[in-house]
Amino acid sequence: MTTTTSKSHEEFMRRFLECQRELLRYVMCFVPNSHDARDIVQNTAVALWKKYDEYNPTEPFLPWACRFSLLEIKLYMRREKRWKHFLDDETIDILATRRDELGDDLDERRIHLRDCLRHLSGKQRSIVEGYYFNDLTVEQLSEKSGRSVDAIYKALQRVRSVLMDCVTRKQAADMGAGQ
Repeated sequence: MTTTTSKSHEEFMRRFLECQRELLRYVMCFVPNSHDARDIVQNTAVALWKKYDEYNPTEPFLPWACRFSLLEIKLYMRREKRWKHFLDDETIDILATRRDELGDDLDERRIHLRDCLRHLSGKQRSIVEGYYFNDLTVEQLSEKSGRSVDAIYKALQRVRSVLMDCVTRKQAADMGAGQ
């Protein structure tokens, strides 16, 4: 491997790793299953590496990477039977455009959500972390907690509602403070 290739590889890895988390968030806007979303991000990384010599380093890396992710999302939707009829290419494009338009609002909501998560009770946080961050199924959470599957579903529903209310209140407070 030449020094130029090695340097290019290092630059790519640095840029990709800096935006990998945001890229996963982007993909999860379209593909809610985190395992599938991670596979799409991996496929995106491969596609980005193959085309990295076409990347303009004066431009931001994340938007360029998101365009590749969008292509990988479309390929995934066409390939997967369970998603095939859920979103077509046109709908994905509309959602991508809308997500770009709401970018700042989504960032603000993410910050509020992080703060709201800190205020959950231990049991609520455990369920949220297990389900959303550790990819546990409702059945696994049920076994782990000794609660019924229905109780876990209801608890998730209540926590989502609590978090939504909290984020909404914080956004309203921000709007009131900004006037």
